[in-house]
Amino acid sequence: MTQLEEDMAELSSAEDFLNYFSLEYDAVVVQVNRLHILQRYHDYLQRARPSMPQGEAAQRDVHRVLLQRAYQDFVDSTPLQEKVFKVLKDAAGESFVPLTSIEGATEQ
Repeated sequence: MTQLEEDMAELSSAEDFLNYFSLEYDAVVVQVNRLHILQRYHDYLQRARPSMPQGEAAQRDVHRVLLQRAYQDFVDSTPLQEKVFKVLKDAAGESFVPLTSIEGATEQ
């Protein structure tokens, strides 16, 4: 395990991550969007993993850039617009539940 991985294993909040990577942030933005920021950061990391550079310093830079991008997404937008979580993605579309799928419903 690299030092970066060990350090990150100890981080638990959005503020911890932002402070660890020495990123400036508005506490109000983080307070309102902390879970969204962390999930977006995770999503960005998942997409970046196949092309993650070798070397801890380079990887640290990628993490920093991706966390900054995730934070900035919620400075410039809202959770409803960004739709990070499934419940918000579902809320944007129409849900249809056929009456026949409801327990106890009878056909007439």
